[in-house]
Amino acid sequence: MKIKTLIFAFTIILLTSCKTTTNNITYFQDLNNQSAVTTGKAVNYTPRIAPDDQLSITVSGMDPNAVATFNIPLASYLAPGETNVTSTPVLHTYLVNSHGEIDFPVLGKLQVGGMTRSELTDMMTKRISAYVKSPIVTIQIRNFKVSVLGEVNKPGTVNVPNERLSILDALGMAGDLTIYGNRTNVLLIRDNNGLKEYHRFDLTSAEMLTSPYYYLQQNDVLYVEPNKARKGNAKYSQNGQFNVSLASTIISALSVLASLGIALLVK
Repeated sequence: MKIKTLIFAFTIILLTSCKTTTNNITYFQDLNNQSAVTTGKAVNYTPRIAPDDQLSITVSGMDPNAVATFNIPLASYLAPGETNVTSTPVLHTYLVNSHGEIDFPVLGKLQVGGMTRSELTDMMTKRISAYVKSPIVTIQIRNFKVSVLGEVNKPGTVNVPNERLSILDALGMAGDLTIYGNRTNVLLIRDNNGLKEYHRFDLTSAEMLTSPYYYLQQNDVLYVEPNKARKGNAKYSQNGQFNVSLASTIISALSVLASLGIALLVK
């Protein structure tokens, strides 16, 4: 009878621990089971050009010769002895300086800092129209990247293929959180004009979907800290290694003392 009681109690404890674990890893727990739910005002974010951004700017038109002066020849930047084995050319980029400026052919210095990509496209199209009929200006931010660190399956730097990346997109590109990631306290680190900003998110709540920081900016860093289970395992492992080392030292010392004692008795 006692054995059956112990088995029943163990089963209850096991099921309870499984339920707790599921609750800890489920995203957006406060959403109900309706097919369509409105969480609040949608977040509208468009990244703006900032210092150290690398811009790819291409001007095209009906007359290739007329737009040629606005396009710097493509360069591969190969070191001596290296060979470009791919057929894809390396696009020339314009680095935005600390004053938010770029130096563009014919037009000279342009103040681009703080502008969106579409705003800069419109401005340059109007300026170039004075030289070329119906120009087409294509602009891309080439170095839009974020870093995802901590308890994710593929930590590292994520290269953004477009100018709109959400926290969920970045975590998905990093392979999602591991089972040991703390989903209630994800840290965002952002460099804002030389000042560091810190913001925290709870992935188990749908409120994060309407946060003004839901969409990431260039060079943002996401850090997923370990949960209590991971911290406990690390502490146990460290203490276990220390205890094993201490026990080995004590056993070695006792062995030496025993050997000395035997040697004295023999004499």
